Formats: sequence, C-alpha cells, structure tokens
Amino acid sequence: MFSSDRLTLIQRYAESLATDGVTRGLIGPREVPRLWERHLLNCGALAELLPQESSVADIGSGAGLPGLVLAIARPDLRLTLIEPLLRRTTYLQEVVDELGLTNVVVVRGKADVLHGKERFDVVTSRAVAPLERLLTWSMPLVAPTGALVALKGSAIVDEIEEARPVLRAFGCAEPEVLPVGEGLIPEPTLAVRIAWADPARARVVPRVASASGPRKANGAAKRRSRRS
Repeated sequence: MFSSDRLTLIQRYAESLATDGVTRGLIGPREVPRLWERHLLNCGALAELLPQESSVADIGSGAGLPGLVLAIARPDLRLTLIEPLLRRTTYLQEVVDELGLTNVVVVRGKADVLHGKERFDVVTSRAVAPLERLLTWSMPLVAPTGALVALKGSAIVDEIEEARPVLRAFGCAEPEVLPVGEGLIPEPTLAVRIAWADPARARVVPRVASASGPRKANGAAKRRSRRS
C-alpha cells in the first residue's frame, strides 16, 4: 500500500495523529490503538480506485483522513483538502509542511466555497454525511469525466436508495459499490463511486436545493467515530 520511500512519511503522520491529533481533539484517544487498521490502512486502500495523476478534492478532511493518507500513498495525485474548521486546517497545513507534501493544498471552507470555481477528477470523503447530502456538496466539484469516490459503511445500499431523487436531479450514473482493501487489510471496507450519466451535461449548479456545508455533519461523524 505504501512504497518503501513513503513508509517514513506515513509513520510520521501516524505518530502525529497519536500525539498532537489527540491533544488537539482531532481524534479520540480510544482510536490510537486501532489507528492503523481502522484509519490509515482503511484510507490508504481507497487509493486503488483513483486514476493515475488525477486531481482529488477531499471534503471535510478533518485530521487528513483520507486526504493526507492518499497524498502520502500516491505522490502522483494532486490533493486539495477542504475543511471549514480553523484548528483542523491549521493542523493539516502543519503536517503538510512538516512532511514536505508538495502535492497538497489546504483550503479552509465548506465544499461550496469552490462550487463554480474548480472541478476535480475525483471528489472523496470519509464519515462526513449521508449520501443524499454528500452529493449536493460533491457533484458540483466533479469534472465531467470524473467521479465522487467516497468511503462508506455497510449502510451504503440503503443510503443509495434514499438518495435516488438527488441522483436523478443531478443526472448521475448508477452508483457502484466497490470493496477496497481486499487482501491488504483485515477488514476490507466499501467505497461508492458515482460518475455523471452524461459527461456533456455535467452541471456546476444543481437542480436540487443546496444543503448546508459539512461542518456540522463532519463534527457529528467524528463524534460518532470516537464513541464507537
């Protein structure tokens, strides 16, 4: 998952999460013993779904999961980490600087701060919001030939059904549920990939009502992660 020349970087990032990440309230202390299998390897497995040399936006990046992990595992990618909370963006920028990750840009704001301004080959996220809301934040950032590729749990099939009206409103193709990490991590996880049904009609402004940015949802997701 990590080449030999990137192992030191991911180890340094893991140490930062286990120390500064805990003291600064970015991850819960109970997550430290399972940091590798539940977080780092889980996020790193997502790299297998990302095209070579693609531009990637990580929405609600939090402490850098999965954005920083992908940047370390795949130096060919160009990552934009989008996060509304100042203490998190401060931490993200510190890690980027300390590890010398020249393929990462940190943006403070909600996802819609870049709507109509930038498009990406891949828009990803982890533990940010149910798919219905995630689509409204993500699809305006997806390039015509790109896709939303997000880590999800076992409830993703139900989330897809609940999001059918939003999928139709955006003109999305049928979602693909893909296992990632098989043969690499003890508990492979799931990702959902959603592209445009017709790239020529990819819309920047959706026909559905915009949801509020990921700040509240992201915070709630992180709190649930600490309690689990």
